[in-house]
Amino acid sequence: MTLKLFNTLTKSKDGFIPLDAHNVRMYVCGPTVYDRAHIGNARPVIVFDILYRLLRHIYGESHVFYVRNITDVDDKINARAAERNISIRELTEETAAVFRQDVADLGCLSPTVEPRATEHIDEMKAIIERLIARGFAYVAEDHVLFSVKAMEGRKSGLSYGALARRSIDEMLAGARVDVAPYKRDPMDFVLWKPSPEGTPAWESPAGITRPGRPGWHIECSAMAWKHLIDAFAGRLRCDDAQINTFDIHGGGIDLVFPHHENEIAQSCCAFGMERMASVWMHNGFLQVEGEKMSKSLGNFITIGELLADWPGDVIRLAMLQTHYRQPINWTLKGLEEAERTLSAWFEAASDTAEPRPAPEVIAALSDDLNTPRAIAEIHGLRGREEGTALAGTLAFLGFRPDLLARWQEARSSHALSLPVEEIERLVSARLAARKSRNFAEADRIRDELAAQGVLLKDGPEGTSWEPAR
Repeated sequence: MTLKLFNTLTKSKDGFIPLDAHNVRMYVCGPTVYDRAHIGNARPVIVFDILYRLLRHIYGESHVFYVRNITDVDDKINARAAERNISIRELTEETAAVFRQDVADLGCLSPTVEPRATEHIDEMKAIIERLIARGFAYVAEDHVLFSVKAMEGRKSGLSYGALARRSIDEMLAGARVDVAPYKRDPMDFVLWKPSPEGTPAWESPAGITRPGRPGWHIECSAMAWKHLIDAFAGRLRCDDAQINTFDIHGGGIDLVFPHHENEIAQSCCAFGMERMASVWMHNGFLQVEGEKMSKSLGNFITIGELLADWPGDVIRLAMLQTHYRQPINWTLKGLEEAERTLSAWFEAASDTAEPRPAPEVIAALSDDLNTPRAIAEIHGLRGREEGTALAGTLAFLGFRPDLLARWQEARSSHALSLPVEEIERLVSARLAARKSRNFAEADRIRDELAAQGVLLKDGPEGTSWEPAR
């Protein structure tokens, strides 16, 4: 079975061939830890967790290396720390810890490495020095800037804009370009900049005497190089031309330009390679009830807020119901459907939790993470009463039956104003009234239970009840 992934760089779905099947390497852009992560941030975490699980299944757990970074130096971080009157370190430690707990509650595995930007300043400066030495960067007014024109002057390699599939003029017209007199060209971007008084600062590269800090784009280039290239020196079984390349780079589609475009520019020019990563993958945008999520519209929802009302597995399945490359419309209806689906799956699954996925589910996921098709295959397992295969597949995908059961039990205890014994007595009394064709009494009991937060459901196998929402 061939794993096929859609590559943003080639705009095609291609068979995935790792550079070294013993060392499959993936980098995904993580959070900037100035505030609680929102549900849009949850999507790439869940999407690439599924890919991580799939790669581990295909190549072996010990042969897959997943890096997801933490950006802990940024203007937004400085502003939020000042706003809360706490130290920058206190803010980033607190926010990073909440993020880790949130994504764990969503059923996501921890990455192999979770590097922090502030712990890789030396690597960033080393790349900057290489770019200056190779003529791809220059110093101006205590800044170091990347020269897009210098990149375009190379004899080989990707051109600037290859990932976004846009010309420089198109990118210039559509981008929020920082116009500064020290830039040689409007498209040049910052690799290093001076730090204002009272903000994080380090000794600057390139002989700059004023302390400064890195630009955002260079951070990911440095962390990817450190943990997916330098850490594997002497271990890789691939051509010398591929030594400075890794397998997969992922993130949200909003990162294609300028962030990922600039990562490619920096890394390729610093290390003289054709590509930074073989495959670039991007998940689509998220809307809430058909509208763009924003605080001004009152529909800005953090992961933590959502987890206060729903178990992580329900949120996880609701995310996976839409293919990762498509835009997703986040709705209450979708969450309710996900809960019903999970309940039905767990009811039909056997008690085993061995993570052994069904082959047909692996086949669906191997087709560019086709999670809607995988969900359809899981429905098929339930319909065929393959309880063991169903349980193994759900465990493989990160779903936890005990979590949903505890949440449903807690919801029931909070929602009900009647003891369970009394509810059962009334349900039996209603059944007797219906059998004697006393429909008025049956309706009265139904309405009484509804007023107490109990919803009755009549079906071929009898009457069941559940707490009303």
